[in-house]
Amino acid sequence: MILQKPTLEAITPNFGNSFLYQKFDKENRNDNTVWHYHPELELVYVNGGTGRRLVGSNLSYYTWGTLILVGSNLPHCGFTDHQTGNKFETVIQMKANFLGDDFFNIPEMSHIKKLLQVSKRGVVFSGVTKTEVGALMESMDQQSDFERLLSFLKVLNRLATTKEFRILNADGFTLLSNVHDNDRINLVFNHVKNHFKEEIPLEQMSELTHMTVPSFCRYFKKITNKTFTQFVNEYRLVHASKLLSEHAMTITDVCFESGFNNFSHFNKRFKAFTGQSPSAYRKQIKTILD
Repeated sequence: MILQKPTLEAITPNFGNSFLYQKFDKENRNDNTVWHYHPELELVYVNGGTGRRLVGSNLSYYTWGTLILVGSNLPHCGFTDHQTGNKFETVIQMKANFLGDDFFNIPEMSHIKKLLQVSKRGVVFSGVTKTEVGALMESMDQQSDFERLLSFLKVLNRLATTKEFRILNADGFTLLSNVHDNDRINLVFNHVKNHFKEEIPLEQMSELTHMTVPSFCRYFKKITNKTFTQFVNEYRLVHASKLLSEHAMTITDVCFESGFNNFSHFNKRFKAFTGQSPSAYRKQIKTILD
């Protein structure tokens, strides 16, 4: 299998606009699902559905949609595909200076300027903020260029003043200045994405990255603030969460389908990761859905 290399996405604003606005639905899906990055900031609202968020070194699983702000050059995967089950996906992409070099330096924009700086670590929003901002983003589809710009400023202001948010990467995760290192970490991430159901020995990763095992371990920990084993297990646990929520398979089958080969170990890791046993997690999801 040929592993994906990191993709630099080229973004061009809509004609006559300072930023790019896109709205996707079941007939017109967002097909950019690969691991990629771009200098532009990206605000994404997924209306409904369930899926994975891989942003920087943070991996999480969302239900009932998501609202997320991804900063400049912060690597991430697409948030929807044909299995997500979402109604719409609205994406806004803009450069940090899309309104000019000094616009966000004026006093009235200070809180938005701070939001854009925090976005380098990835921010996910929840609660009423997600619902209200998501509705406003979707309504922009029917607005004139000027109305859309005003609405976008309202969106940024709402996000900059809410307390309903969580920062995804505590130490940040932007592209490394060394292109070779950037290729290397993206190669590792894509290998995990493609092979997480299999055993991934450290020797295999050291060979893939042309490093010794101790050097690879130090390198990965420095970049992600996690051990390689911890990252792989979290990827597997997020997949297990999705299976428990969406499929009627036994918990034992979920365990092995997620890449774990020991049921007791799976139970212990899942509870440490979610605060609940797999059976309790599934029961809670079922109660909420009912």
